[in-house]
Amino acid sequence: MKMKSAEFISLSACTMTLTALGIDIMLPAFGELRQHFGLGPESTATAQIITFFFMGQVAQIIFGVLSDRFVGDQMARIMSLIFTIFLFTPVLAPFLGLAILSVSSWQMVFLTPPIFAVIIFLWSLRLEESLPREQRLALNWISIRQSIWKVLSNRIFFRYTSVATLLFTALSSYVSSSEHIVGEIYGKPKLFAWIFAAIGLVMAFCTLMNSRLSSRYGARRSIKWLLTIYMVVASILLLFTFIFGDPPGMFVFFIAVALLMGINLAVEPNSSALALEPMGKIAGIASAVYGTFFFSIGASLGSIISKIMVKGVFPLVVSFFIIGLITVLLVFSDRHTISKQTS
Repeated sequence: MKMKSAEFISLSACTMTLTALGIDIMLPAFGELRQHFGLGPESTATAQIITFFFMGQVAQIIFGVLSDRFVGDQMARIMSLIFTIFLFTPVLAPFLGLAILSVSSWQMVFLTPPIFAVIIFLWSLRLEESLPREQRLALNWISIRQSIWKVLSNRIFFRYTSVATLLFTALSSYVSSSEHIVGEIYGKPKLFAWIFAAIGLVMAFCTLMNSRLSSRYGARRSIKWLLTIYMVVASILLLFTFIFGDPPGMFVFFIAVALLMGINLAVEPNSSALALEPMGKIAGIASAVYGTFFFSIGASLGSIISKIMVKGVFPLVVSFFIIGLITVLLVFSDRHTISKQTS
């Protein structure tokens, strides 16, 4: 390849950051956006922007077919380096958005991600095909249809895709409403970037910690413990909200959210690994179906939660609890785990 390893890692990391950058950089501009379109301070309409952004991920189903025609022996090592770089995006992006707002308008904030995307696209033209032609899967409707049916009919895939979808519902509803929660519900708009960045650091730490847990205890055991902790934290937050009212204390709420979002991001690699484990050579298509499901369905459900979260955070708190309960039931009812342990 024309690209050296360092350049490929840099390009891949920049490509992965496009989604996070596109979302996180625009959140600080939501206040000006409401003013520009004549929306009231309590309006949750801006959260729909994030929903539409996530819904755009359904296009990856097309590229899943193509991705089954690439391969790499060092993928695991390279992906770990790429993901480490990616984790810093939620920490830095809100401050970049604020910096742009200080010298320009919200329009320029929204224009920045497309400009960055064009640069990455031009850079990607240096990539070359790495898989020999004789090892590529055939691109025909019959093989594609058979592959998709094999993916959708697999119970393990469906179980862990459901876990990822439910957790992404919580993540998307929080991210799309985070500016409204901090600025309007708690009345601390100047703290938004700092709170969002702090939660981003917790998420990065939990993700890095999960890599060690998974390598030591395995993905199935790790996901069970993580979701159990998720359920406990969500239950405590719900109880606290019932006792002290909605919204609960700001410090308690965001400590709980930081833990829940951190566990959320830590669970995703485990759920994707377990969902794709039985897929073999059709892992590319399976990954695309997996991503399409949890992005589209999760974002749609998250938008409903965001829409009804006007004067308090109770809808979000309840959703955390329900999602925790269902995902715990899903992972602990995995009979595949029991059969492996008993054999």
